Amino acid sequence: MEEESFADYILGEKDWSKKLEIMYYLKKRTGIFYDNSVIFKTLIAKLFLDYLHEFYPRFEIDDNLVITARLLCDCKKVENSTDLEEIKSYARRGAEYLAELGFDDNFCKICEGVNRYTINENRKPESDILELADQFGGMLLDRPERIGFKPDEALVLLEHRNLKDKNNRLLQPFIKFVNYMQKIEA
Repeated sequence: MEEESFADYILGEKDWSKKLEIMYYLKKRTGIFYDNSVIFKTLIAKLFLDYLHEFYPRFEIDDNLVITARLLCDCKKVENSTDLEEIKSYARRGAEYLAELGFDDNFCKICEGVNRYTINENRKPESDILELADQFGGMLLDRPERIGFKPDEALVLLEHRNLKDKNNRLLQPFIKFVNYMQKIEA
């Protein structure tokens, strides 16, 4: 009988809270990057997927794949790094590491697409979701050099600075999602 890879194991787990537990133990065992920011950004992606299914059913996206990718795409990130080369290469290095854990090429490319440093063309729609959750979530969080932005400020920066002249197919639905969520909160 063939041994189950880590990729098979975590992708086989459909309960996202159990995926969080798996990630906790993976971090303990391997030292990958996994902190509350990863969980926060994964929750944003999960809520956005729910919104997409309700309001944009034409997008056929595998939630399990996206949630797992969002949990793992930062695995080689270095916390609070100021080294530009480190920042530009962590997604590629993470994708290479994920391949070693048994993930297929498609999954690794989705994860590498979390930013646009190495994959700009022929991006997967799942990478667009990772990018939106990563950038928007990152702007909401406090950092050592600044306090977190309010959601409306983060949306303006996302649309008019970070993703200006970039083809993120899900940017407009994401903006509508954030505005929808803010109305629910009000």
